[in-house]
Amino acid sequence: MSEFAIDFEDVQAAAERLEGIAHRTPVLTSRTVNRMAGCEVFFKCENLQRGGSFKFRGAYNTLVQLSDTEKKRGVVAYSSGNHAQGVAYSAKLLGIPATIAMPTDAPKAKLEATRDYGAEILYYDRLNQERARIAQDFAREHAATLIPPYDHPHIMAGQGTAGLELMEQIPDLDALLTPIGGGGLLSGCAIAAKQHNPEIRIFGVETMASNDWWRSFRAGHRVKIPPPDTIADGMRTQQPGKLTFPLIHSLADDILLVGENEVVETLQLILLRMKILAEPTGCVAPAAILFHRVQPPPKKVGVVISGGNIDPSLLSRLLR
Repeated sequence: MSEFAIDFEDVQAAAERLEGIAHRTPVLTSRTVNRMAGCEVFFKCENLQRGGSFKFRGAYNTLVQLSDTEKKRGVVAYSSGNHAQGVAYSAKLLGIPATIAMPTDAPKAKLEATRDYGAEILYYDRLNQERARIAQDFAREHAATLIPPYDHPHIMAGQGTAGLELMEQIPDLDALLTPIGGGGLLSGCAIAAKQHNPEIRIFGVETMASNDWWRSFRAGHRVKIPPPDTIADGMRTQQPGKLTFPLIHSLADDILLVGENEVVETLQLILLRMKILAEPTGCVAPAAILFHRVQPPPKKVGVVISGGNIDPSLLSRLLR
C-alpha cells in the first residue's frame, strides 16, 4: 500500500478512463525559448485540453467513478475558474447535474464558460466568505457529492495523466516544472515522472504573492497565508492540501517563486513568439525556466502550460 494518497497504478487507471475522452495534448518547442532559457524546453500544452486546462482530467476521472445514485443527486464544486469548467464539462458529458461556487471576481470568461456547460453558479465573496463551507453546506442540503479542486485521490490521479503523457512523449527529461496552486497537478505528475525516471528533478512554481507552498515546503508543514492578491487566479489558495502536501514535500526538489511582471512578460513571449495563448497561471512555470530559477540549469526540461482560459479584456491590458 502506498504511503501517499495515490500511487502510479492510480495514475495508470486514470489514463485508461480518460483514453479517447481527454485530449492527448501536444508538446511544443521554441528555438527562441531554448536560447533564452539556456536549455531545451518542452511545453506540455494543457491550454489545448478540453475545457481549456488540465483540470478536465481530474474532474472526469472523479465523476466517472461516482455511483448511479450519486450521479442522479448531482455534484457541487468550488473554484475560481478552471476546476469549475472541468467539473461542469465533465458533468455535461456524463449527464450529471452540477453546481459550482465561484467568486464574484472570477474571470468573466471562466464564469461564462462554466454556465455554458450547463452548471448552476453560486456566487461568493472570496475575501469575506469561505468557499469550501459554501459548497459543503450545499452538498449537505441537496445530498450532492462535493468534488474538491485538488485534495482528492481521484483528482490527483487524473491530473497526473498529463505528466504520464509527457514522459511518454519526451522520455529523457531531466527536470519537470508545473504551476502549483492546491498541488493536484504537481502531485500526480510527480508520481508519474518519478516512476519513469527516479532521478528526474521536480519543481512546483508559484508567484511571490501566493507563496503558501514555498513557505510550507521550507517549514516542513502546511502554512496558511492570507488571501493572496496575484494575477495568477489559479493559485489563490491559502494553504497546501492535506493529501497533496506530504507527497510533494517528499518527491519535489523545491518550490520556486516568480514575480508578477515575470509572469506577464512570459505570457507576452509565449503568445507573440510561439503563438500559444496561455492564461497567467499557465505562464508561471514557464516564467521560472525563462528567468533561470532552476539551479543548476537542466538540460532537457518539461514545463506544463496548465491552461489557456483568459478574459479578452485582461489579455488586452497585459499586451499593452
